[in-house]
Amino acid sequence: MNGLPPPKPIMMKERVSMLFLEYGELDVLDGAFVLIDKNGVRTAIPVGSVACLMLQPGTRVSHAAVVLASRVGTLLVWVGEGGVRLYAAGQPGGARADRLLYQAKLALDDTARLKVVRKMYHIRFGEEPPLRRSIEQLRGIEGARVRNMYQMLAGQYGVNWNRRNYDTEKWDIGDIPNRCLSAATSCLYGVCEAAILAAGYAPAIGFIHTGKPQSFVYDIADVFKFQTVVPIAFKIAAKEHTDIERKVRLACRDAFREWRVMHDIIPFIEEILAAGEMEKPAPHEEAMPVAIPNEEGVGDAGHRS
Repeated sequence: MNGLPPPKPIMMKERVSMLFLEYGELDVLDGAFVLIDKNGVRTAIPVGSVACLMLQPGTRVSHAAVVLASRVGTLLVWVGEGGVRLYAAGQPGGARADRLLYQAKLALDDTARLKVVRKMYHIRFGEEPPLRRSIEQLRGIEGARVRNMYQMLAGQYGVNWNRRNYDTEKWDIGDIPNRCLSAATSCLYGVCEAAILAAGYAPAIGFIHTGKPQSFVYDIADVFKFQTVVPIAFKIAAKEHTDIERKVRLACRDAFREWRVMHDIIPFIEEILAAGEMEKPAPHEEAMPVAIPNEEGVGDAGHRS
């Protein structure tokens, strides 16, 4: 055993993207994550091979688990059921700034930013946007198409639809379709923000949306919105009249799990940003690695697999 080399750090691209944990205590045993349920059953989680642990309701986290997550570069994100809400996120100590710098560089370059926005338009509507249009002009064209899509889907589900309109301070007096849509899009925002954080990007640095803490979240959510949560919202609005927000959240939770939305978002982010045609900055040579060797011994190989 003494002759074996120390385990090498596991690169982020080679890790499992994320795991959902619920109804248990996340702790550390023999140098690895372990989830202990109410019956004392322990489920081992390979240390350093998971990019993000999504902590759903019923989860408690020990101090040792937070320390280990920081050391091996695993992001801890506290979410609602199925990731439909994002409450908090812990910054892993092994995180590097290369993706954040890449995102900021694209957003600050007018030419690159326009290319990214055009790619978002193409993915969202399935066709190339008009040539020689500014971001503001594309935003206007997008707004008109979105209004038409709302109207089309409302008609498909038999919902009486006027326009997207709601007052957050007078929630209960809003019409049912708008309340359902607000609840559904809020769920999608939580999922998208969790994915953005897990991938190492900044929620605030947007391309179409700017100037808000969740600008990039809105950008990414818009790409998925009409294929995921908007049909769910209209379907429930057409049939339900009580406890609609809870029913929307549960439906979104189940849909996200079925469609594996969390696993699709990060590749879409990479594809969208690549449209800016800028080379990613290399990680700094002094950057902390994403996982650490165990100098005292290799332990159980399963902890690192």
